[in-house]
Amino acid sequence: MKSHRSGLLIAVAALVTGLSACTKNFESYNTDNTGVSNGQFGPDYNALGLYLKSAQMAIYNFSGGGDPNSYQLQQNLNADCYSGYFMTPNAFGNANNTNYSLVSGWNGETYKVGYLSVMSPILNLKATGIEQKTPAVWAVAQIVQVTAMARVTDVYGPIPYKHVGEGLSTVPYDSQQDVYNQFFAQLDAATQALRTQISSGAKLPFAFATFDLIYDGDFTKWLRFANSLRLRLAMHIRNVDQATAKIQAEKALDPANGGLITDNSGNMAVKVTGNFTNPLVFIAQNWADIRIGASIQCYLTGYKDPRIARYMDKSTDADPALAGKYKGIRIGSVVDKDKYKTYSNLNLNDGTPAFSLKTAPVLMNAAEVYFLRAEAALQGWSNAGGTAQQLYEQGIATSMQQWNVTAPGYINDGTSTPDAYTDPKNSANDALRPSTITIKWDDAASPAVKQERISTQKWIAMFPEGQEAWTEFRRTGYPKLFEVVVNKGLPAISSSLQIRRLPFPQNEYNTNPQTVADAVKLLNGADNGGTPLWWDTRK
Repeated sequence: MKSHRSGLLIAVAALVTGLSACTKNFESYNTDNTGVSNGQFGPDYNALGLYLKSAQMAIYNFSGGGDPNSYQLQQNLNADCYSGYFMTPNAFGNANNTNYSLVSGWNGETYKVGYLSVMSPILNLKATGIEQKTPAVWAVAQIVQVTAMARVTDVYGPIPYKHVGEGLSTVPYDSQQDVYNQFFAQLDAATQALRTQISSGAKLPFAFATFDLIYDGDFTKWLRFANSLRLRLAMHIRNVDQATAKIQAEKALDPANGGLITDNSGNMAVKVTGNFTNPLVFIAQNWADIRIGASIQCYLTGYKDPRIARYMDKSTDADPALAGKYKGIRIGSVVDKDKYKTYSNLNLNDGTPAFSLKTAPVLMNAAEVYFLRAEAALQGWSNAGGTAQQLYEQGIATSMQQWNVTAPGYINDGTSTPDAYTDPKNSANDALRPSTITIKWDDAASPAVKQERISTQKWIAMFPEGQEAWTEFRRTGYPKLFEVVVNKGLPAISSSLQIRRLPFPQNEYNTNPQTVADAVKLLNGADNGGTPLWWDTRK
């Protein structure tokens, strides 16, 4: 499957600071096997298919085919674990990112993927003149770029963005505030192009569906996703820039702008085709390098949530304290793979499994959008489309529908709380229940309790997409998660606040020390895992 990677790195490697040096196999990607010259679509528009599909698959990186190494470092051993969803049973030398001993060789993968596997193919696509020839398709490419690069900035903070692709020898970092403003401007242009395309019904000179792994060329669904993405990004900055957040959220919520994702048929999911595999499933199934996290297990068992049987398998351990039970691993535990790989895995085997190597990763679902709207209603913003309670309950119902489960009394449960955690193999990992939050909506509750309730159910509904879940935890402080057992990042990283970001890639320091020094100034703090991002105002 090298044809999906070759020829993609050249355009951006010289544009972004130091990236050519961070790619061991750069030379092997130097040949374009597609037969498409720069600035051309090629026969049957195959350049469009190559570049757009590559970028779509790299948001949640499986663009390398059956090799999930990149995704493991891009997200799985970082955000997936920091979100409370997962923990590795593999000790990886007992000093790694899951116990905050941040490994420099791991920390740069999110950065590398963003530029070499997303920005590069999109820049190559732009060189074909697609922006003028088919503006709606270019709009889709821009939405893909914003989706992916929002994840990059939400890992590091300041990143090179505005001037990427301008041919500069050294590309400066932009503040995270400036990056977000650029995102909103790109979404303005993209959504306008999509509305024009939809209203005109103009016929494209190719079958766009064949080049779109997400919505099969349906521009109406792309428009709804773009508006939903805008709402997500607006909510990210609500605590630091209320005025901009309100403007952007109300723009997304305005029905005149095309609507939002409202049902599971509009979920943003990237199809897994050909020899490609879902990398999260691959890591869980083939390597046994990831297992369920204690936090998500304790919320679901405590709430008697029927989604648990769709999210995870029961333990395969013969110990009576584990056998046939749902049991996660607490983040930062001292683990031994032979002992802990028997803890709960993804639902790969029990019942009718929800996950397989061909399961499409879902990067945004309708339930998340309802919870975003519930938060907007709490703020009193226009066009939320219901009360906070109505939207909260609809979010739960929509998530249940997504996973094909029912729980008639769930939303009226005002007594169940998350479970405490016990580890039969090591009592040092035991912990009290992380929260006393219940499920049933209480309109008389404080704003903080209402926010915790919304955020907790949103977190449950977004599983297993750990990147956005980690962002939301940092932004709101909810759900309340178990602290890391062993914190090797002290004193920089607080056990109670938990990790806030990843350091800039070591390769940037090696090749562009002054540029990175300027970027650190934009952080307003040290380049470590304890410095909060611009939108992260929690103390």
